Amino acid sequence: MYLPRSLISTLYLHLQRTHHPLSPPVLILVALEPDALCGCRILTQLLKRDYIPHKIQPIAGYGDLEKAGRNVIRPMMESQGGSGGVVVCLGVGGLIDLGGLLGIEAEGEDTNYGGVEVWVIDARRPWNLGNVFAGFPIPPPVEDGGELVGQRPQGVDGGKIQRDYKPGKGGIIVFDDGDIEEELDAERDAFLALVDMPEVEDDGDDSEGSDTESEDEDVPTHSRAGQKRKSWSDRDEEDESSEDEDRPRQRRRSNSSSSIPDSLTRPRQRGLLSMSGPSAIASSASRSVSPTPAQPPKAPSARKLRRRLLKLRRKHESVLQAYYSLGASYSEPISSMMYSLASELGREDNDLLWMTIVGVTSMELYGRSSVGVAISTSKSSSPKGWLGTRGSRIRQLLRDEVRRLNPPELSDSSLSGNRNILPENSGIIPTTARSPTDNSIRLSPEPKFLLIRHWSLYDSMLHSPYLSARLHIWSETGRKRLHKLLAKMGVSLVQCKQSYTHMDMELKRGLRTKLLKYSEMYGLDDLVPAADTDGRDRGGTKEGWGFVRSWGWRATLSAQDVGVVVGAILEVGKKAISTLESGNDRGRDVKETTDEDGTLEGEEWVGRFWDAYDALEKIEELKSALPTAQHLHRAILRTGTSLIEKRQIRHLRAFRMCVVKDGPDVTLFTHPSALTKLALWIGEAIAEQERESKGKIGHGGRGTPLVVAGLNENRGVYVVVGTGGGGGGGMGFGDRHAAKEKKEKREAKAKARELKKQNKEKVREQKREARRLALGDDADEEDETESEDSESSSDEDSDDEDDEKSQVRGFGRNKFGNAFQEVVEETNARVRIDSFEHCVVEVKKEDLAGFLESLSMKAVVG
Repeated sequence: MYLPRSLISTLYLHLQRTHHPLSPPVLILVALEPDALCGCRILTQLLKRDYIPHKIQPIAGYGDLEKAGRNVIRPMMESQGGSGGVVVCLGVGGLIDLGGLLGIEAEGEDTNYGGVEVWVIDARRPWNLGNVFAGFPIPPPVEDGGELVGQRPQGVDGGKIQRDYKPGKGGIIVFDDGDIEEELDAERDAFLALVDMPEVEDDGDDSEGSDTESEDEDVPTHSRAGQKRKSWSDRDEEDESSEDEDRPRQRRRSNSSSSIPDSLTRPRQRGLLSMSGPSAIASSASRSVSPTPAQPPKAPSARKLRRRLLKLRRKHESVLQAYYSLGASYSEPISSMMYSLASELGREDNDLLWMTIVGVTSMELYGRSSVGVAISTSKSSSPKGWLGTRGSRIRQLLRDEVRRLNPPELSDSSLSGNRNILPENSGIIPTTARSPTDNSIRLSPEPKFLLIRHWSLYDSMLHSPYLSARLHIWSETGRKRLHKLLAKMGVSLVQCKQSYTHMDMELKRGLRTKLLKYSEMYGLDDLVPAADTDGRDRGGTKEGWGFVRSWGWRATLSAQDVGVVVGAILEVGKKAISTLESGNDRGRDVKETTDEDGTLEGEEWVGRFWDAYDALEKIEELKSALPTAQHLHRAILRTGTSLIEKRQIRHLRAFRMCVVKDGPDVTLFTHPSALTKLALWIGEAIAEQERESKGKIGHGGRGTPLVVAGLNENRGVYVVVGTGGGGGGGMGFGDRHAAKEKKEKREAKAKARELKKQNKEKVREQKREARRLALGDDADEEDETESEDSESSSDEDSDDEDDEKSQVRGFGRNKFGNAFQEVVEETNARVRIDSFEHCVVEVKKEDLAGFLESLSMKAVVG
C-alpha cells in the first residue's frame, strides 16, 4: 500500500504518539550511497528530538537484506514471540517483493506481517507493484451465507492509505513522492483486477472451439466444486513453463549464493474471494448479461467464460509487463522526501537542509536521472537539471529554503541597499566564512570544476568530467586547449597551479567574467551560471547556482565537495590510500582468504559506511578524507585516458564496451559506484567525440550506451556496469525534440482523422437521404453497421495513439537491468545480481566473453 504525499507525516505522528519506554527501537535499513545516508541523518535527527530509540543497519545488497530479514526483522513478529515494530528502508528494496524477501509475509496465517510495519522510501523506479497496491495485513475472514469471505482492510482503498487508516498493525507502506498517484492509474487498475479475478488454469488452449463439448471436460481439475483452489503462489512452479511469456516477473538474481526469491509480479489472491469452480466463473462473467423477461439468453458455456477470463487476465498482465519493461529511472531523492517530512512536522533547520542539499547534489554525481544511470548527451539552454522539471523545482525550493533559514545579518551591506558588494553576488566563489561563528548556507556561482577550494585551479579544471569531455583532456591536444583557455583568460600556469585559496585576489574576482567571455569559444556554455546585466540573478531565482556552507574558520565547502568526499569514503575508504599507492600487495595477501561470495568485501563496505556517516557531521573527519576523493578522481582521469588513448573501447552491436583489468588503479574500480563514475566519465567523452565527428549524437539522440567491466582479481569476477547515453524521460535534453516531433505528429493525425470523419459524415448523410427516399426505414440496419465500422476505425486510431504514447513514456531509459536478467535466463553464465542498482552485476571471469556476446543482442536503452 502507499502513503500519498499529502499524508506524509501521518505515520511518524502515530509513532510519536504511541511510543513508550518499552517500545522496540525503530530499525533503519540504509543503502550504501550518499543520498540514502543523508536521508538517514535527517530521520535520526527527528527521532532523537522525540526521544525515540532507533538502530541503524547498513545494507550492502540483497544478500544483506535477506540476512537482516532472517536474523533481525522476522524475530520482531508477534507470531515469533516479538512485539512488532517499525522498519524503515531507505534506498533498499523498492524494486522487489519485500514481504517475501524479509520473511514477514507468511502465507496461510490469520494475521500477516506480525505487527511489523515496513516504510519504504526509495528513489529507484520501477516500483514493485505488489508493495505499492498490496502489502496490507488481511483481517480474519467472516462467515457469510455459510462461506468464509475475506474482508477489506479499513482505511485502504485501492492500495491507497486514507485519512482513517490506523497504523501499527503491520504491512508494507511505500512513501509516494507523487508518481504513483499521477502516473500509475492503469497499472493500479490492472493489478487490482488481477487480485479480484477468479482462478482459472491457463493451459495455452484458448482458441475458439465447439461449445458442444462437455462442460466437465472444460473445467480445470483443481477448480471443481468442493475442491480447494490453488493460489497464485501455489502454482508458481507449475505454470512457470507455460506462462513464462504471458505474465510479468519481478527482477531477480540467478546463480547467486544469496538469490532473491523468484516471485511473480502478478498479484496473489489474498482471501478476497471465496467462490471456486464453474459457479464462481459463471457468476463473475455473467454480470454483464442482461436477460429479457420474454426470452432469457442462453448462459455462456464454461469454456467460453474461461476464454474470456484468460483474455482479460492476459490484457491486465500485459499492462504490468509494459510497466516493468520501461527500464530503470530515478524520481525524487530520499533526502528530499525526508526533508518534506521534517517540514510537515515543523522541524526544518540548517543542519537538515544541508543534508538534503548534499543528498540531492550527489544524485548528479552518480548520473542518476529520470532515465536511470546515464550521461547528459547534449547542451541545453534550459536549466532543467538532472531530473527534468521536477529536479528544477526541487532545486528552486532548496534555494528558497536557504534564503528563508539564512537571512542576511544586520551587519551585511545588503540591508544598506547594495547587495552586489557581497562576494558571491559579484561572482566570486566564497572560500571562507564571514565570521568565526558563521555556520550559514549560501548560494554561490559555482563553476563545473572539481574540489576547486581544495585543489589548484589547474587540477580542478583538469579533473572536471565536464571539461575533460569537451576539451578532450585525455589527449595532448586537449591539454593544449586547456592551457590556451587559461592563457586567454590571463592566468599563468604558475598562478593556476598553486592552491586556489592562495591565488591572487584580483584573478579570483575576475574569474567568472573571464570564463563567461571565453567559454563559448570552446563549447562550454554551461561551465558557469549565466551572468546578468545588473550583476544579480534573474528575478532572484539564482538558477544554476550551487550551495556552500561554512563551519566558522575551520572550513567552507560546497555541497558538491561534500558529495564527492562522502562518495569517495564509501567507495575507497579513508585508510586505503597508503596501501593502494604502495601497490596493495599487503592488502591483497590479506584478502586472498576465500571471499568468492563477497562476504568480506561487503563487511568492509559497511565499515566505510560508518566513516561516511561520521564525516557528514564532523567537519574534521570530512576534511581528512579530501585526499581520498582526490586520489579517486586522479585514478578516473588516468584510467579513462589510458582506455581512450590505447583504443580499448570496442563498439558492439548495441553498445560500446571496455574492460579495466590492468594498471595501477584496477583495484579501485572493484566497487560498483567507483566503476560507475569511470563509466560516466568515458561515456561523456564518447558522446562529445560523436557530436564532433558526426555532428549529432547516435542512437536517435539518446547517446551510445556503454558497458564497463572491472576485474576483481581476489574474487575471480568482473564487476559490470551499464550506463545509458542519456536523453528521454524529461531530462530536458535531446528527448525534448523527439517528444515535440511525436506530439506534432499526433496533433496532425488527430486533425486528419477529424477531417476524414467530417467528410465521411457528409457522404453518409447523402447516402442515408438517398436510401430513405428509395427504401424508407429499412436502411436503419445498414446505417448501424456503418456506425460500427466507424467506431472500429476510431478505436484503431486510438490504439495507435496509445502505443505512441507508451513509446514516449519509456524513451531513452536504461534497460541494462532487464537485459542482464534475460542473458542470465538464456545462458549458463555464472552471474550474481546483488546490487540495488540493477544495471550492475558480477560475472565470473571465465564467463565474461559469452555474457557480453549475448548482451550485445539485447535492447539496452528504451
